[in-house]
Amino acid sequence: MASTILKSFSTTAQRNVGSQLSSAMRSFATIHVEHGRGVWKTYGDVTNYTPGKFQIKTFNKISPIGLARLSEDRYDIRTEEQDAHNAHAILLRSHKLKEEEVAHTVRAIARCGAGTNNIPVARMTELGIPVFNTPGANANAVKELVICGLFLGSRKVIDGINHMKSLGEQGLARERVEKDKAMFGGREVNGKTLAVIGLGNIGAATAHDAAQLGMKVKGYDPGLSVTAALKLPSSVQLSDSITSAVADADYISINIPYIKGANGTHRIINDEIIKHFKQGAVLLNFARGELVDSDALKKHLDTKDGRYISDFPDDVIWNHENAVILPHLGASTEEAEDAAASMAADTIKMFLEEGSIRHSVNFPTTSLPERPKGTVRFTVVNKNVPGCLAMITESFANAGMNIVQQINQSRGDIAYNMLDIDVSSNGDVHSFKDVQEQITQIDHVLSTRILFGTPGQGYAKKIDGEYFV
Repeated sequence: MASTILKSFSTTAQRNVGSQLSSAMRSFATIHVEHGRGVWKTYGDVTNYTPGKFQIKTFNKISPIGLARLSEDRYDIRTEEQDAHNAHAILLRSHKLKEEEVAHTVRAIARCGAGTNNIPVARMTELGIPVFNTPGANANAVKELVICGLFLGSRKVIDGINHMKSLGEQGLARERVEKDKAMFGGREVNGKTLAVIGLGNIGAATAHDAAQLGMKVKGYDPGLSVTAALKLPSSVQLSDSITSAVADADYISINIPYIKGANGTHRIINDEIIKHFKQGAVLLNFARGELVDSDALKKHLDTKDGRYISDFPDDVIWNHENAVILPHLGASTEEAEDAAASMAADTIKMFLEEGSIRHSVNFPTTSLPERPKGTVRFTVVNKNVPGCLAMITESFANAGMNIVQQINQSRGDIAYNMLDIDVSSNGDVHSFKDVQEQITQIDHVLSTRILFGTPGQGYAKKIDGEYFV
């Protein structure tokens, strides 16, 4: 069925797209955008679809403060327990997403957090679906736990607490409290050296606060940009390898992503690195458990040399006397959950409404200036192969449509295009039906969208070679 914008646009639908869009649309000729041709079975239950709204499927409990960024007049939020066969986007936290949970209608997925190991990113890229994360949203929460880890590694606080509980059970707490304190002696962090491995949002924040505590800070990050380096305290000494960073450090904080495969970071803290640890060094791991070779670390800790503080489970050293293993608490604060959900919601909203991409782990960062008056925005996802862009622009030329502004960006095997098409001339009626189908059917094109009119409409893709719109 074709949706004729303006002449058949109801008063209710106009309210749904907002007064600003409605005002802009009054200057247009009639625009035809096709939607729902013959393949409604791919939507699941059509009665479950709310026309005129973007449907968002959520997994896990998403912060209400974040969800409030998606206005009720334009967004239909569905929880994990509710049917969402027609979802246009997915929001999740730790849920391990399966491909079968991603409806054909899904245009984007956003995780409220930095890591995306629970999302099949490679497969989503093949399907032309951008995956977003929220870098930096939980940085302060994790940084504070790293600082807490510094103190847990310096002073035997937990050992002391457990000892006092034992004495209390025996009725000896008051008698022994002063006598036994020598059993739990420690050291101060002031004047000690901290090596920060990875100087992203969390690492940089850790380096900054450690310097404020009077610590000497060394850092290592092979991907450190000039901009990021300028944000570090001037006292931070940059090292050229992990080995040189840890060599004389009293404390070592790992703040790097976990990357599988060749040249990845799996067990990057191994025998070769650990043997360079200073005597008594404390290893802090609030990044990922798989970054550390547990067997090699256990061998080191068995010599009663140093300590390990982490919030990731470890089957090898979970009960080691020189290890403190916490629940995964890094981002478990109300503030971090609110910030991550808000960033994820804003990113999804920007993509669905404007076509812009930021904070994606598999698509290129892409944006255009505000859409000029008298234009319709068109986006194309395609495989990054030669000649594809030329065929896309040629299709508009053959349809007599002028491209006012455009941008083409690529990342690995994927390319993303944003084009604003002039509809202010050449008659009173403009149909995107044929040109959208023609472009979508081009080899290597994965999906197309027309960002105009009723929310949720204007999306087309190929499913098993069959055109779906």
